[in-house]
Amino acid sequence: MAALPPTVVIDEPRTNLGASGGAPPPAKGGGGDDSGDFSSLPFAARLRRARLGMAVAVSGIVMIFISFASAYLVRQGLPTLDVRTGTLIHDWIWLQLPNLVLINTAVLLISSLAMELARRQATRELAEAEISVKHQGQISWLALTVALGLSFLAGQLIVWRELAASGFYLGTSPSSSFVYLLTGMHGIHLLGGVLALLVAGAASLLRRPVSSRLVVLDVTGWYWHFMAFLWVCILCLLEFAR
Repeated sequence: MAALPPTVVIDEPRTNLGASGGAPPPAKGGGGDDSGDFSSLPFAARLRRARLGMAVAVSGIVMIFISFASAYLVRQGLPTLDVRTGTLIHDWIWLQLPNLVLINTAVLLISSLAMELARRQATRELAEAEISVKHQGQISWLALTVALGLSFLAGQLIVWRELAASGFYLGTSPSSSFVYLLTGMHGIHLLGGVLALLVAGAASLLRRPVSSRLVVLDVTGWYWHFMAFLWVCILCLLEFAR
């Protein structure tokens, strides 16, 4: 009796063409619709993400200035070796900051108030949807904030010139080095805030949507308030931490 050959089962490739018969749709990630363009997100999600990014950046700045302040406090009481006499001496020289520093502080605090008014005005625009009525007012508050910020930076340059005229340069003593370092680092970060304000002003001039302008103003405003608070902390450190 002839034996039948074994049955061979050939697996055909499976295709999932979907209803239209075309290529299968790409798999979507777990992020949903907000995994792509930032501008397509709802306003609350954009504002939350922008604030989170600002908080991360501010945390890094805080750590930098905490390290500088710690080194400033520790270095005050440390003696140094005098190579000429071979003895330990204290080379820390207390600096009397010019009175212009107080005027600069007042200018920066007023600019922080102007920034808050611009931020709140944009919030009212979003709530009332009256862009054309309040557009120019917002530009004026932003312009005032930028002008005051640049005035503060110019005043700090004048303070540096007065210190140099008094004989206190960057390498005069450890105390003068810390003064230039702390105030200079703050000025650099504040200049970054001025650039962010210019971006916010450009968004207003280009008639961007109110929600987009509010995101920029909100994040820039909180950063500007932080820089004003940081300057007050630096001033208290230089004046009272002795």
